[in-house]
Amino acid sequence: MIGKRVSEEGGVYRVRADDLPKALQPREKFDRLGPENLSESDLLALILRTGTAGLNVVELAEQIIMQYGSLSALSQASAAELKKDFPGIGREKAKMLKAALEMGRRLVQENVGERPRIASPEEAAAVLRERARSLDREVFWVLLLDTKNRLMAPPCEVSKGTLSSSLVHPREIFKPAIQHSAANVILAHNHPSGDPSPSANDIRITKKLIEAGKTMEIKVLDHLIIGRKTRDGANDFLSLRESGLAEFEER
Repeated sequence: MIGKRVSEEGGVYRVRADDLPKALQPREKFDRLGPENLSESDLLALILRTGTAGLNVVELAEQIIMQYGSLSALSQASAAELKKDFPGIGREKAKMLKAALEMGRRLVQENVGERPRIASPEEAAAVLRERARSLDREVFWVLLLDTKNRLMAPPCEVSKGTLSSSLVHPREIFKPAIQHSAANVILAHNHPSGDPSPSANDIRITKKLIEAGKTMEIKVLDHLIIGRKTRDGANDFLSLRESGLAEFEER
């Protein structure tokens, strides 16, 4: 088995990552393939640098990814949880890992920009993805847009908790839009389960808010449901506009 060898006494012990075939070593794969073509476990192995007693760094990285299932779930783990779940990970390794994940989060936020033009559901999802992925309950946001669909302010959080008519009332939804003189809005909320499929209640509330927007001459352009990426590569969000589940205003 790769990653193990037999000692002269017949016992089995783990080897270092450097003892793996060169083509399988993370640093060599980085040089040969480039970072964009490495697996998540390879990238994680490069950050961790060394393994623990009984596990080389490649095996350790694979176990961490398997344990948490996704980078989003891993990012939610605290340094203390990482140390507890993997006794071989000390304080320094846990801090390095958390620092790398935080750098990634900040890079995403920086790339989004302060006043991006929102021309597609993907661009709207990019504004909210980092806010949504670590939440354990539903949060409803409104994106306020000007006549050119540029974001006028940070996403406005208008409610927390399972969506209902009492929590998502037109008065609360459109109050920040009126205050900022927004011409258009995009509605969004997260599903902590990770599945962005809309419920019947999601669709019903969306239709109600579209009609309320028409009364106030504020266009509701879309309603996004933010979930989490899955291993099969499916989108981590759903656009009710693209799905045809509600009839929105023209852009």
